[in-house]
Amino acid sequence: MRDAYHEELDSIGEGLVEMARLVGSAIGRATTAMLDADLKLAESVIAADQKVDDLQHDLEARAIALLARQQPVATDLRIVVTSLRMSADLERSGDLAQHVAKLTRLRYPERAVPHDLHATILEMGQLAQRLMAKAAEVIITKDVDLALQLEQDDDEMDLLHRTLFQHLMDDRWKHGIETAVDVTLLGRYYERFADHAVSVAKRVVYLVTGEHADELQAATPVEGA
Repeated sequence: MRDAYHEELDSIGEGLVEMARLVGSAIGRATTAMLDADLKLAESVIAADQKVDDLQHDLEARAIALLARQQPVATDLRIVVTSLRMSADLERSGDLAQHVAKLTRLRYPERAVPHDLHATILEMGQLAQRLMAKAAEVIITKDVDLALQLEQDDDEMDLLHRTLFQHLMDDRWKHGIETAVDVTLLGRYYERFADHAVSVAKRVVYLVTGEHADELQAATPVEGA
């Protein structure tokens, strides 16, 4: 009975990893669709989000069933509750990738991103994908140090986001209000995607240690202090 219970806990973790890999792939493909004005690819990203939603619903149902049947305590309860929260982060990440793809569809056959911002948007998309890949690795390995690194990695996304705004506020901006709105939305989508990847990693820290990541970092002495 206990073996079956722990197998079910493991399968919930495997479901989270699959969700993370799917949404990581989605943001990468959505970025390509955006920059290439590839409607077919954008439509595939939009349609594929249903699988992420289905996985979340399945994971929630299994987690709630475990809570009802087993009444887990201490560490096991933390695993179930934290997994539910991670699944919500991952589902929202999938929605954000879908938003990028929908913007591609909305502007097709035109490109929503001006050529002079292609490199920045490409970098944001690649970084978002790397962050989510690292979050998936954290779920698998339960590596607290790796999880804590994600917040530092996210600083790079914040810097890219600020770069977009610098372009928008530049007096030489010549792409109009509609494009400015599109770029503003895109920047927000990528920033929030990265935030969810960081949130997943922080939840793994709590799952492993029973402490919140911010508290753990505050308690860690700074080298040379």
